[in-house]
Amino acid sequence: MNEETGMIILPDWTITTPLETPKMGWGIRILNDLIVDVAPNQELRQRYPNDVVWDASGQILAPGFVDAHTHLYGVLAHGIPLNKAPSGFWPFLEDFWWPLVENRLTHEMICAATDIQCAKMLKSGITSFYDCTEAPFALPGCLFSQAEVVKKRGLRGILSFEATERVSKENGQLGLKENADFIDYCQSNPSLVSGLMCFHTTFTCSKEFILQAFEMAAERGVLTHMHCSEGTYEPEYALKHFGMRPIHYYKNLGVAGPGMLASQCVQLDASEIAVMAESGIKMSHMPLSNCEVGGGIAPLPELVEAGVTAGLGTDGYIIDFFEVMRGAFLIHKASHCDPRVMPANQVWYLATEGGAKAIGLDATGRLEIGWKADCQLIKPNLPTPIAVHNLYEQVLLYCDQDSVQATLVNGKILVKDGTILNVDMDELMERSRRAALQLWEQAS
Repeated sequence: MNEETGMIILPDWTITTPLETPKMGWGIRILNDLIVDVAPNQELRQRYPNDVVWDASGQILAPGFVDAHTHLYGVLAHGIPLNKAPSGFWPFLEDFWWPLVENRLTHEMICAATDIQCAKMLKSGITSFYDCTEAPFALPGCLFSQAEVVKKRGLRGILSFEATERVSKENGQLGLKENADFIDYCQSNPSLVSGLMCFHTTFTCSKEFILQAFEMAAERGVLTHMHCSEGTYEPEYALKHFGMRPIHYYKNLGVAGPGMLASQCVQLDASEIAVMAESGIKMSHMPLSNCEVGGGIAPLPELVEAGVTAGLGTDGYIIDFFEVMRGAFLIHKASHCDPRVMPANQVWYLATEGGAKAIGLDATGRLEIGWKADCQLIKPNLPTPIAVHNLYEQVLLYCDQDSVQATLVNGKILVKDGTILNVDMDELMERSRRAALQLWEQAS
């Protein structure tokens, strides 16, 4: 479309922000990559008679989902042969994830997984994501290879390499350099793909390494991400080796602040939540994968109540973001024995604008004038009516990725009529299966 001719999308309902009630009979106007008007459908028709009209009758227009934490390569481990299931979080890492998955990854495996996962994210209404790759023997260059796949698929992606000293100090430096080189490249060559600094966690990285990562990030004006207290192992390790819990350790190092993005945050105590809120530490919550690895249930309601900036993530486990939202909506009600905990509109916020803020994306996750044209159209097929009082609950609980009819990123249509455009899914699935078999053969 040219500068004069835009596109108006006219649905039955529009969610501008889950912090407000949904708007019946409202739509938006998109010009290039931005939302330039939000108004009742009839007003949009009258104001822009020459625009392309998208009649989305029977559908709900919503901000695109933001996957605030994923490991795209993780799909290759789904169904991997195991002699025995890991008995806890540390055995999950030491006996399974590190030796059988991460240490075996190649550039082709990473790219094959990224390709299929990008397509699946689009079908799920995900328009932006933050990904962590840890593949210590795929250095250097894995982020640059992965970025080409993401650019081809058209998502708004933030990529990082999860640097760690668990293999060697030299390998850790290669990981930090991979992040720094990629961030520098992205800042010099702007696109929808960008980078941030990332290291693993306190029990695989020295104090000096952690300080170096934060310093490199500060020099580049980007966030620093790490996994934090995903299970009981790290708090116990930190208390034994540092005399304090992980969040207090980061505060003691002088790095706790708005430049810090901590994922998981399952095993926190109240004093750590207070530090996160006071210092502006951001976090991402993975309700389903926390269950899968037996890590526990994160104190998300307490973190949100304290004012911590938070988002939701798939962790590369289940990509359907409606499932992730259901997890966040239901699990905390059960753990608190209180159905009022984590109301639906709050979960929607974490899945959209909250996630965007957590990973440092500006003007993303809300359908308002001047914000990025990242959105989705959802077609509910439900036995009871959608109404202003129940829309957030109804769609969250009873829709899934098959309900997504369209996905737009930066104003570009990538899914229409429920079909991912310009993608051969059979080809992507076959490529992913080949990569998985290669990984499994090496692991067996």
